[in-house]
Amino acid sequence: MFKFNFYTKIVSIVIVLLIPVLLLYVYSNQTTTGVLREELNQSNYNQLTFFQNQVNTNIEMISSWPHLLIHDPDVASFQAIFLKDKTLNLDGINLVKRIQTKLGLQESSSNWRTGLSIYSPSLGRVVSENGASFYDQKVLNQSITNGWQVSKKRVYGKDQFIFSLYTLSPFSSLANPKTANTIIKVEFDSSNIQDMLDRFKGDGRKEPFYYKKGVGVIYNRSANEELSSQLIAKLEKLGLHEVDNLTVKIGEESYLVHAVLSQTTGWYLIDYMPLSDMMSPIYSSNRLFYITVVGSLLVGIIGAYLLHSQVQVPILQLVRAFRRLKDGDYAVRLSPKGSHEFAFLSRQFNLMVEQIQELFEKVYVEKLHVKEARLKQLQSQINPHFFYNCFSFITSMAKLRNHEAVVAMAHNLSKYYRYTTRQERDLVPLSDEVEFVQYYLKIQQMRMPRLTFTIDISSQANHLLVPPLVLQPLVENAVLHGIEPQAEEGIIRIMTECVGSSMYLIVDDNGLGLSDEGTMSLTLALENPVEEKSGYGLWNVHQRMRLHFGENAGLEFSLSPLGGLRVILKWPLSIEEGQEDGLIHSSSNSRNSKLEDTDGSDITSG
Repeated sequence: MFKFNFYTKIVSIVIVLLIPVLLLYVYSNQTTTGVLREELNQSNYNQLTFFQNQVNTNIEMISSWPHLLIHDPDVASFQAIFLKDKTLNLDGINLVKRIQTKLGLQESSSNWRTGLSIYSPSLGRVVSENGASFYDQKVLNQSITNGWQVSKKRVYGKDQFIFSLYTLSPFSSLANPKTANTIIKVEFDSSNIQDMLDRFKGDGRKEPFYYKKGVGVIYNRSANEELSSQLIAKLEKLGLHEVDNLTVKIGEESYLVHAVLSQTTGWYLIDYMPLSDMMSPIYSSNRLFYITVVGSLLVGIIGAYLLHSQVQVPILQLVRAFRRLKDGDYAVRLSPKGSHEFAFLSRQFNLMVEQIQELFEKVYVEKLHVKEARLKQLQSQINPHFFYNCFSFITSMAKLRNHEAVVAMAHNLSKYYRYTTRQERDLVPLSDEVEFVQYYLKIQQMRMPRLTFTIDISSQANHLLVPPLVLQPLVENAVLHGIEPQAEEGIIRIMTECVGSSMYLIVDDNGLGLSDEGTMSLTLALENPVEEKSGYGLWNVHQRMRLHFGENAGLEFSLSPLGGLRVILKWPLSIEEGQEDGLIHSSSNSRNSKLEDTDGSDITSG
């Protein structure tokens, strides 16, 4: 039966880890290839469309020349001349020269090599930039059709296409050229388009060319005509649309073909590139990835074997020894072999077993000392800013000769610091903490007359013992962060409530409060090591309550009914303590009495 040991587990984990990586890579590779193909198609379409528009713009500009010339005064005069003989007079010759000059200017306005000719049926002559001559009216009439005409001729062993456009005046005479007053022909050859194709190819395109079924192909001058011809044969079988993105296979190579139809000329602008040029980096990346996966698998198998032989076996020996030690067998010993790390660990294990009893006793005593020291340290933390503010108040009142305020502040301040500096007990009655907080609040009232407070403590709760200086930080936090930042009247309410077997000491304020995120952040901060920038007050109280009363004690935060923040200091009551003070199952019978402070605020005490 197959044994699923540590070695096989590690190998299985390596394989399981590699499988999702492999699947994710395959999916990512397919997605990337699809996006790349789509982006490449869109880029090619945009570039072909832009180039097609450039060609169309030149052709449309050339097409507009006859319409401009028909309205020229010299051309209009030329078509109105009727001769009795075949010779021109001096005025006619000058008119022809002016027309030739205008034809030359019109042709030079474009960077394409073009030709303009004006036919006058009344004179039977044709005028071009190069001169004026007679023409055969019947041959001309047969040549005239609507739109651009394309004819082909051989030049230096290659096909060249002549594009011609006839414009008649009046325009209605197109159906019967014999009735025309003037005929203007504009023409250009395909070498102009070849020039643009060469520049287009130089900008990074592959093999752009123009094609029209039944007419021919206009190649760029460095084109692979044989391959292009094979591609055209494939495209004729597949059929072309106004815009096409196709993958065509010729021989063993696949080509990505892009075609855009020109609405002006009816020719397709076609460009193609080998698919391997685009996919080659992806294929190289795939090979590298698969090699890496195989290498990772081999490394994982070798690593698993080394872990099994050099780590798992020594660990199993240690585990068996620890189990015997757990059962109280202090006579267990390991036999270290060699000088590797596990041999050292075995010798240290033997030494540990010999001294374990002594260490238990030392650790136990040390924990007691650490806990006692930490309690003393937490209890001794005092915020000096409060002390400075009080003396600043005394100084200000003394300058104003307000002796009563100085005396009252000094009296409350002495009571306040007498309590904070003479704490030698680990626990104090809650009534002492409440009295101490009254001194603190009276000091704050002198600084902020808009502050009022109420204290409602049950008489049974007054006798409960709590760590000293746990209530004042809660009240100080409400004053400094809740009441003081706002200009409205500030209210602080302190009360107790017995919930089940726990006592709640509640501090409410109507200050700024906290959002849900702020409350959660403050709660999390109490569980982490204290940060200097965040202060010690609330964290101090929370930690001390937990040290005294356990994990169920500490601080909680929520929204106050007064509108600000509610801080709850809770701790569990012992059964004897709760029954003795009548708190457990009798909290509703608690007796409260209210006192009135000198400024009119209510102070409730038991």
